[in-house]
Amino acid sequence: MKKFLAGMCAAVLLMTGCGGGTADKSAADKPNNNFSASELKLGTITRLNTDEKTFGEALNKFAENVGVTGQTHQPKFYDSFKAMQMGLESGQIEAISTYNSVANYVVAQNDKFEIVPNDALNKITDAFCFAVRKDDAALKDDLDKVIGEMKADGSLDKLINDYVTNVNKGETPPKVEIPKIDGAETIKVGVTGDLPPLDLILPDNSPAGFNTAMLAEIAKRLGKNVEPVQIEGGARASALNSKFIDVVFWVVVPFGNNDMPADLDKPEGLELSTPYFKDNVAVIKLKANK
Repeated sequence: MKKFLAGMCAAVLLMTGCGGGTADKSAADKPNNNFSASELKLGTITRLNTDEKTFGEALNKFAENVGVTGQTHQPKFYDSFKAMQMGLESGQIEAISTYNSVANYVVAQNDKFEIVPNDALNKITDAFCFAVRKDDAALKDDLDKVIGEMKADGSLDKLINDYVTNVNKGETPPKVEIPKIDGAETIKVGVTGDLPPLDLILPDNSPAGFNTAMLAEIAKRLGKNVEPVQIEGGARASALNSKFIDVVFWVVVPFGNNDMPADLDKPEGLELSTPYFKDNVAVIKLKANK
């Protein structure tokens, strides 16, 4: 499988995470996370259209808006989830911001980690979208059409249930075969491969999990070959704009209330598909006795 690393590009474009959130503004929650400092050093996947300072300001404004006080967030960007885990274990950061599905999977796989309860960021909901180049309108239309069909016939919900909601979190998700069609056009889709179970490449370089099941279904419905290409999170935009890939498997946008800026993960020149999945943000940390 081809790989595209952030360091390969001299000018990495900052990709926006389709991230934002729905919230109950009447809540007067307070942090319950066992952190002693008022400012939490928080690892997060690189946002493609902002910097750490601006992203931190957005997170802290969101927390203030939903009535969660007593702690601010200081983000540190990482180009991969694995790098974030290393940063957490080495003390560079105190916690990781990810998604409920990922947090539950990671905690089940590694008893060093636990989910932080009642953090302000738990109130953020992000929608996941495909990203394409702005001049590739036909491909965006194809993806939107397939997503619409899959929502209508229930197959998208089934994939989410089989590979995300009901996946055995203590086991590695199964490999998924993507069909090959002789002579058909090939669409190269950038996947990070290390955001399980949403986006997964196994150690033997085999695609697995929800991303692969979704891409296999898209290949069948479009009658085209789909080739996963592994890229680091921070290189998503540059890989797409350089035409190394044709599609980014996921970027995120706010779902529901617009308390988070809509373009933190969407650089200029990219278009996003109809969302195909949504999840709440979750925060994980090392257990106190580890």
